[in-house]
Amino acid sequence: MCVSGRRAACPKGCPTLDNLSLDDQIHALLFVAESPVTPEDMAALLCTPQHAVEESLARLSRHFAVSGPVQLVRLAGGYQMATKPIFATLVAQFLQPQPQRMSRSLLEVLAVVAYQQPMTSHEIDQIRGVDSAYAIRQLVDRRLIGEVGRKSAPGRPILYGTTQHFLHVFQLNDLDDLPTIEGLDHPIRGDGEHLPLENHPEEASNAEPEGVS
Repeated sequence: MCVSGRRAACPKGCPTLDNLSLDDQIHALLFVAESPVTPEDMAALLCTPQHAVEESLARLSRHFAVSGPVQLVRLAGGYQMATKPIFATLVAQFLQPQPQRMSRSLLEVLAVVAYQQPMTSHEIDQIRGVDSAYAIRQLVDRRLIGEVGRKSAPGRPILYGTTQHFLHVFQLNDLDDLPTIEGLDHPIRGDGEHLPLENHPEEASNAEPEGVS
């Protein structure tokens, strides 16, 4: 897709949509997106400046806010269309989603990782006082946590952190949206020291969010 006046910067063979407004093009992308889309990705796809995309998103957000059952939400670092809360009961009755409950042990491990990431399995065990291997595997399988690097220590153990899917499931735009806990600053370790990483935590997972678990 190319926005009028930007064809020179577009990929070869990219179709032109000069007769469509930028707002309509972005609306179409958000409508079919299965996961949040970042302004950067939309700007690259549409071959238009990012600030123009952000201005379009602001217009769409204002439009949706006063009209119709859909809203534009910031989620997991991007934007996604969602039904407004007032329609939640109606939508749930229609979709009849099957609830997926999490055990207390899974919630404990997830909370430890979310607030003190990145962490090794041994560090998680030390905080909880019990073996957490099963809970870690379950959370990895659910794409709520994932490997974000290796600790600079003997054996180079895996460091775990939350994923984009975690943000999506708990309806957070980023980790700064986590509820604050008195005496704990996140997302650093409880002892106040950053852990060295081979990879940046934001690269932990490119998994596409699905439904809320």
